[in-house]
Amino acid sequence: MDLNTIREVARPRTRAQLPVWTAGDAWLAGGTWLFSEPQTHLNRLIDLTDLKWPALTVDGDHLSIAATCTVAQLDGLAFPPDWIAAPLINQCCRAFLASFKIWKTATVGGNICMSLPAGPMISLTSALDGICTIWRADGGEHRIPVADFVTGNQRNVLAAGDLLRQVDVPQAALRRRSAFRQISLTPVGRSAALLIGSVDGTGALSLTITASTVRPIKLSFADLPGREALSNAILQQIPEAAYHADVHGKPMWRKHMTLRLAEEIRSELATDP
Repeated sequence: MDLNTIREVARPRTRAQLPVWTAGDAWLAGGTWLFSEPQTHLNRLIDLTDLKWPALTVDGDHLSIAATCTVAQLDGLAFPPDWIAAPLINQCCRAFLASFKIWKTATVGGNICMSLPAGPMISLTSALDGICTIWRADGGEHRIPVADFVTGNQRNVLAAGDLLRQVDVPQAALRRRSAFRQISLTPVGRSAALLIGSVDGTGALSLTITASTVRPIKLSFADLPGREALSNAILQQIPEAAYHADVHGKPMWRKHMTLRLAEEIRSELATDP
């Protein structure tokens, strides 16, 4: 869609060249949502392409994912054999309600910053203990877990002019045994519940609940809980108001699916070697 109110497109090449943020500005990365509907309140786009951030970098103990990394680039990542949780990357990429054409343009950062409950890059990076690096509009820098970055349906911690720079995923999280479950109301519909569980070397379970809830919710257990203990933890720690409601699923059904998929994950991780 043409954005006929845009009067300027800024193309900074360094952080120092980022223009002062004003009302009517928008960051442009992939632009798959930005150009999908009228944006009459905008008059300037700040194109991040010329910053040329490396899409994916393995540095020390982390995998760094640039905010401008496309879904296709992430899906095509070649990973070492000991990253046994890496199949989650491909599973979450395929949880997009999008064609391969969108994959080549849509960015990881864009999906996280849209902060939709069904955002699969939120699911992936939350489950893998991802940490966001945010460039503050005042020139500072802030780091925050992805699970805390998203605060609600299309809400997050970004203030006006803040920019998500990257997400760092610890390699230790990629070495955990994991299980993935996702369900939609229709065969190729938007995720109504997407859960990821993982077990570390000590037997501790981490369960990340997304899509069924308005924000990511992480539950931690010192060891693998029994069926009833897991169910009780979900019922006690997730308030009714946290379940999302839209045309893709009612809260009661999403809650039921959350309990069902969580038990499937628990069962799978209990039987894996």
